Amino acid sequence: MKKISFLTYGCKLNYSEFSTIKRNLLNVGYQIVGFDYSSQIYIINTCSITHNADNKLLGLIKQIKTNNKKAKIILLGCYPQIFYNKIYTKKIDKNDTIVRFLKKVYLVLGNKEKFKLHLFLTNQINNQISVSDLTQSTTYNSSVSFDKTRTRSFLKIQDGCDYKCSYCTIPNIRGNSISENIFNIIITIKKLVLLNIKEIVLTGINIGDFINYGIEKQTYDLFDLIKIIEKQINTKIRIRISSIEPNLLNYKIINFISKSKLFVPHFHMPLQSGSNEILKQMRRRYNTKIYIQKVNTILNIIPYACIGTDVIVGFPGEKESNFLETFNFLKQIKISYIHVFKYSDRDNTYSNSIKNKINHNICLQRSKIIRFLSKKKIKIFYLKNQLQIYRVLFEKKPPKSGYIFGFTDNYIRVKINFKKQLMNKVKIVQLITLK
Repeated sequence: MKKISFLTYGCKLNYSEFSTIKRNLLNVGYQIVGFDYSSQIYIINTCSITHNADNKLLGLIKQIKTNNKKAKIILLGCYPQIFYNKIYTKKIDKNDTIVRFLKKVYLVLGNKEKFKLHLFLTNQINNQISVSDLTQSTTYNSSVSFDKTRTRSFLKIQDGCDYKCSYCTIPNIRGNSISENIFNIIITIKKLVLLNIKEIVLTGINIGDFINYGIEKQTYDLFDLIKIIEKQINTKIRIRISSIEPNLLNYKIINFISKSKLFVPHFHMPLQSGSNEILKQMRRRYNTKIYIQKVNTILNIIPYACIGTDVIVGFPGEKESNFLETFNFLKQIKISYIHVFKYSDRDNTYSNSIKNKINHNICLQRSKIIRFLSKKKIKIFYLKNQLQIYRVLFEKKPPKSGYIFGFTDNYIRVKINFKKQLMNKVKIVQLITLK
């Protein structure tokens, strides 16, 4: 029985897809071991949102080859997808990073082909490189994560993106927006309930753009989907919606979640910049006025909701005044936490051609400032919720310390003294002390 090690980078969507691929390999007889073992095959599900992700990947490959010269390394997903134009137009320079990757790896599969990995490994398909052009693809690959040691699962309901943000490679490496069938979503949720999963995260690239075509050409959007889920799932389970664009999060969805027995009051709305000038350069589909209206709408209807966001610092042409606009805007709005990213040039994006790049050290400084602000926002949010009573879902796996951890519906991390009977259980807890 061949031993395989797995590692996945990036988003919740990547994790759900990788979990599906692992199950396929288990079903055909492969043994999965930890990544530190001397495996025969190392499978890496890649992310390529930032240049730093590429560098980490190359470093990891070198490390594997140093420790195990006979190892077969397989790359899956988003980074191989970037190879597409260069490989199939044969525009690869001998000094290109891609050449260095290909010399060290056994197999390269794109985002469509990775779901056939078990066929490649059983020699039913024999190509070192298999990457398709996804910009014209209409294929949807269902994915859901399931792990006996975890309390929650990530269920992919949508893939790809029709938006053309100037800094983003997603439309090139994931293709156009495409959605899962609602019937399949309901069936999968019911199966997860039977497997004793207590929380499901609906994930995708742009889930607010969910569209499913039903009978008589009737269309169902994200609001229709969550209504159907609420009606069909008659059990005690939590459902969380992952990142959703502010222009696609409407009043109907917010109001429905405020009354829902399943969907929890946690919203992650990417901002990217608090400067309208930069938002326009990024080709985002909203401005700061729309964003703050959405934040205020959420908090007016659900006062204790958790609202998180993403911010990019150092976008080409981001002057000090633009950054201060972002900082002051974030300081003003009542959000709960901030994920901050340093801008990274990506091939085949408009922003890559903009000449006025921001110095790396300035980007680091701006990133630190926003991270510090995020810590303050989290503390304010936690203090606001002190002494409140919430449902907490505690983790499955035994802790290394003397505590067991869990999350409230509105995404506050809670710890109490460990008791085995709390594992994978939802309990009513009062939030007493902030630590």
